[in-house]
Amino acid sequence: TIGALLAAIGIAGMDRALQANIIAKSGKAVETAGDIDVVLLDKTGTITVGNRHATGFEPVAGYTKQRLAQLAALASAADETPEGKSIVVAAQAAGVGAKDLQTPGGAQFIAFSAQTRMSGVDLADGGSIRKGAADAVIAFVRKAGGTAPTGLDVIVDAIASKGATPLVVAENSKIAGVVALEDILKPGMSERFERLRNMGLRTVMITGDNPLTAATIAKQAGVDDFVAQATPESKLAYIRKEQAEGKLVAMMGDGTNDAPALAQADVGLAMNSGTQAAKEAGNMVDLDSDPTKLIEVVEVGKQLLMTRGALTTFSVANDVAKYFAIVPALFAGTLPWLAAMDVMHLHSPTSAILSAVIFNAIIIPALIPVALKGVKYRPLGADALLRKNLLVWGLGGVILPFAGIKLIDVVLSAMHLVA
Repeated sequence: TIGALLAAIGIAGMDRALQANIIAKSGKAVETAGDIDVVLLDKTGTITVGNRHATGFEPVAGYTKQRLAQLAALASAADETPEGKSIVVAAQAAGVGAKDLQTPGGAQFIAFSAQTRMSGVDLADGGSIRKGAADAVIAFVRKAGGTAPTGLDVIVDAIASKGATPLVVAENSKIAGVVALEDILKPGMSERFERLRNMGLRTVMITGDNPLTAATIAKQAGVDDFVAQATPESKLAYIRKEQAEGKLVAMMGDGTNDAPALAQADVGLAMNSGTQAAKEAGNMVDLDSDPTKLIEVVEVGKQLLMTRGALTTFSVANDVAKYFAIVPALFAGTLPWLAAMDVMHLHSPTSAILSAVIFNAIIIPALIPVALKGVKYRPLGADALLRKNLLVWGLGGVILPFAGIKLIDVVLSAMHLVA
């Protein structure tokens, strides 16, 4: 019975994913989504709104607040991200004039990258300004012969403990201070993570922030674990570590830097708004570019597995019941001891076989709508799902053939007598 329905179950799973505006490159990807153990999510844009804005400037080592704001704005002059633009706006609010924000001719802007975790500008006179993660900027300053000023770590930790992102600013070999960037947690995220937890999944937040900021956001959002100061290499290493322990991992991403991790993950959900490399590396593409869609993907995958499990349970029970009904009717004459097992008392061996064949011809088309629609998914544990399958589909697979075959046998016998 199940052999005729497996294809329908797989196609239906891909169709339900498509209804959620998710293109699955294979039915295997949807099926695997129902079995994953760990979900990796980016913090910015997934757990938080992603529209970080500057809320304050904390100068150090003799720098003034206005000078720090000017340096941060100069380093952000070519930064088209919302946070870069917000730094310029905040600098103007701090008293930095338009003339002070003009970069001299010959300046070369340094774009942010996941490897360096900082950006800035190299001036024509040989000077340089950098802004970025605290450890990255401190390493840059030390390489230039400078040192981190006393009290910098206190300011960084104070900002991070509030869930904000500390952005350290350096001028040549000196650290000028810290810019506080605040983001907003998306509404309903803790409820979504609770849903994933009820499905038996562990959620891991991936962020380039320092560990203190990451820990604060992770606690507020309700994720199970986090990876701070993440680079493309560390993402890939984390996925491989989980897979080496026998776990299936799902990953979301949209950038070229995410491509290796998307390709390595068992389920790679790429955003349609992302790069071509990311979309080619993943085995699913979300047309809506909504990272939280992974919850729907997992639910579709689990529904596919539950449907397959339910129909397999029914099929096995159904076949056992059919043979239990047919065998005594066929061989009771040859093996008299089988008469004690002939509880259905079918009309004749011929009627028993014909009734079973007709029942099978009816039950397979009747189960096609179940295979296409799927069994209703509820976030239950494995033990609860097993009990439900045995009670509903297992017991049903035993009772239904007895009732169906007996009814068909009665009808055939009546037709034979009339004839």
